[in-house]
Amino acid sequence: MSVERRYDHFINGEWVPPSSGAYFDSTNPATLEVLYQAARGNEADVARAVSAASAAFENPGWRNLSQTKRGHLLRRLGDLVGQHADELARMESLDNGKLLREMRGQLAAMPEYYYYYAGLADKIQGDTIPGSAPTLLNYTLREPLGVVGAITPWNSPLTLTTSKLAPALAAGNTIVIKPSEYTSATVLRLAALADEAGFPAGVINVVTGFGAEAGAALVDDTRLAKISFTGSTATGARIASTTASRFIGSTLELGGKSPNIVFGDADVTNAAMGVVAGIFAAAGQTCIAGSRVFAHKSVYDELLERVSTRARSIVIGDPLLDATELGPLAFQDQRDKVASYVDLGVSEGATVLTGGGRPDIALGGYFFEPTVLTDVDNSMRVVREEIFGPVAAIMPFETEEEVLRLANDTTYGLAAGVWTTNLARAHRMASRLEAGTVWVNTYRAMSPASPREGFKASGVGVEHGVESIREYTRLKSVWINTDESPIADPFIMRS
Repeated sequence: MSVERRYDHFINGEWVPPSSGAYFDSTNPATLEVLYQAARGNEADVARAVSAASAAFENPGWRNLSQTKRGHLLRRLGDLVGQHADELARMESLDNGKLLREMRGQLAAMPEYYYYYAGLADKIQGDTIPGSAPTLLNYTLREPLGVVGAITPWNSPLTLTTSKLAPALAAGNTIVIKPSEYTSATVLRLAALADEAGFPAGVINVVTGFGAEAGAALVDDTRLAKISFTGSTATGARIASTTASRFIGSTLELGGKSPNIVFGDADVTNAAMGVVAGIFAAAGQTCIAGSRVFAHKSVYDELLERVSTRARSIVIGDPLLDATELGPLAFQDQRDKVASYVDLGVSEGATVLTGGGRPDIALGGYFFEPTVLTDVDNSMRVVREEIFGPVAAIMPFETEEEVLRLANDTTYGLAAGVWTTNLARAHRMASRLEAGTVWVNTYRAMSPASPREGFKASGVGVEHGVESIREYTRLKSVWINTDESPIADPFIMRS
């Protein structure tokens, strides 16, 4: 089989073939056609990339670059992302099956993330602390950490890489990125655009390959000052253990099983669309998916009818076509996992109201129908475990206290949705829900300025917003004695 494109690693500003000579295929999940081959990275490739990033961090061409000029580079990268938005959107849609029109929307907004951090680059500053004596000056500095290792997932590779790359560079770090083996192309293209923007060689490096090989080697490299990871909770726990043993930091955005709560006073039409968007957008392959839907018993039947009717009418097909509303899952194992969870739910007593299997369409890709499960409760695995697919479990509730208890009865705490016209209730729920992001009468709203943190098993650390800069800097306290008179002998007692 021949493919049109073969990608090497991007290390120290150059395209570098894998040390083993091995490549792997990346497949279009909608058609099962091989799109390209990417370098299969190993420990030697990772070591070379970390060496390049370490040297770049010490290089005056980067280390002595003013904060304002770092911001200029980020702004230039944002401009280039905007200029190549359609190309990048198409590449990502082909690679992971997300709708092209959805990706065009994401790419249209993505330059703003680089502009935001470009503006923050020269706002990274310390404080002057009141001293214990007028001759003592005490101030703090925020310094870059060094080499950051970033491991990014397949569901939103450009967006989730940007959320790590932009603040890390704004703070003055260098970075080695290991993208998912399912979606390498757009991250490599982003690295090329960064090179075009003028970032010095070695500041941004990309090593492609598999988690057990390249990913594990990156985590284990003791020269890293920090690891930023987005992915499964199980892998995040292993990374957290490794970083803790080396006393370095980690930012971990992990799994979710987010509640989407519809009260009896809600606008049910809007709430139903919010439920549909929360679980069926991106084929449910998002950590913030509103997969646990709680509807007050007074609107339960109406909400269920509206959501299931819309689920049945969702147009499944080629993600490149404007008419398509749901594309494929990203790879076969993911589709098999989703199917197995639906079967598990049925064995636990759930009813498949709609969906539950492969759609009857001409394309041979990894498609799965939008699925609504009823007759479920919070004790079932299908309700407690992350499925990462277009599967909604919808349950009735009676009181605010009951739904708070049910919503918070989870190991996760990434996001939550609330649908109500009662302002007091909205604030009560936002205060008491155990989730890092709470949406009221909307779902999936995002901004680079809005910080995002996972509670419980959904992660550690902050992404986006001013707060994310702290994730990529270290704090130093400096004391200056401005008194030039002789210092007294500390062992001579004075009256």
